[in-house]
Amino acid sequence: MKLRRVITQVEQTRREMGRPVAPPARRALAAAVIANPFAGRYAGDLAELIETGAELGHLLGEEALAALDCPAGAVEGYGKAALVGEDGELEHAAALLHPKLGAPLRAVLGGGKALVPSAKAVGATGEVIEVPLGHKDAAYVRSHFDAMRLRIADAPRPGEIVVAVALQQTGRPLPRVGGLTHEEITGADGLR
Repeated sequence: MKLRRVITQVEQTRREMGRPVAPPARRALAAAVIANPFAGRYAGDLAELIETGAELGHLLGEEALAALDCPAGAVEGYGKAALVGEDGELEHAAALLHPKLGAPLRAVLGGGKALVPSAKAVGATGEVIEVPLGHKDAAYVRSHFDAMRLRIADAPRPGEIVVAVALQQTGRPLPRVGGLTHEEITGADGLR
């Protein structure tokens, strides 16, 4: 993996619509800007990106957890995304995100039963990447449906890929659209 940059971002919402948010809604993101080994050409075997995804699951999970500055057990949600530069293809993002990134991320957090929400796109340098978020143990917890946005002014360059992992310590600020709550989950099936 040719890693050019690692970026971290932390958000903490203390007030929403003039109301206090207690505890503050906290989330953090870590992103890596890497060279795309398949930029500008078709490759039938994407194993190199699949293995890179495993490395990034651990690296970005550790970076995001350090930025969030809480114990792994305090993380309630997660997500992942990739933005491929213009000389790549959508399948390059899929190779990074799907086969092997999730298990190392879960290992950093000490578990997670729900699928890791994901998004992928091909885009120009400086485009916004949206990292979807969901509860790590129960996909039906609506209060944790969210996203973090990241824009890196000089990435991805045409031959690069931005890969990001986001973690949330709480759900959205002041959630009130109903559904299963964090306190009600059983965490048995990844859904409820």
